[in-house]
Amino acid sequence: QVQLVESGGGLVQPGGSLRLSCARSGSIFRSYDMGWYRQAPGKERELVATLTNGGSTNYADSVKGRFTISRDNAKNTVYLQMNSLKPEDTAVYYCRQYNTYRSFWGQGTQVTVSS
Repeated sequence: QVQLVESGGGLVQPGGSLRLSCARSGSIFRSYDMGWYRQAPGKERELVATLTNGGSTNYADSVKGRFTISRDNAKNTVYLQMNSLKPEDTAVYYCRQYNTYRSFWGQGTQVTVSS
């Protein structure tokens, strides 16, 4: 069964950077569309960025120009580089793998941006 494990979260000051990783188990014989989501306290989970198996990317307006989603198929890992972090970026960040009949989610990693 597919398993996604996020890492790289933590506490960072405003303006700082973090790089989140999503390590994937399961088949490495095909590439799946991947996404990063986040959920702040008291708010609904929202889409942050997507990366198709063809390499196309999309970003939420709130993170465009600051965040970059990428992948390393050899390492079976998806990344989210987060720069110029703001307090409003504070949330639990989740990795998502899109499959034909269902999606797989990681457990999430906490990102806290605070002075």
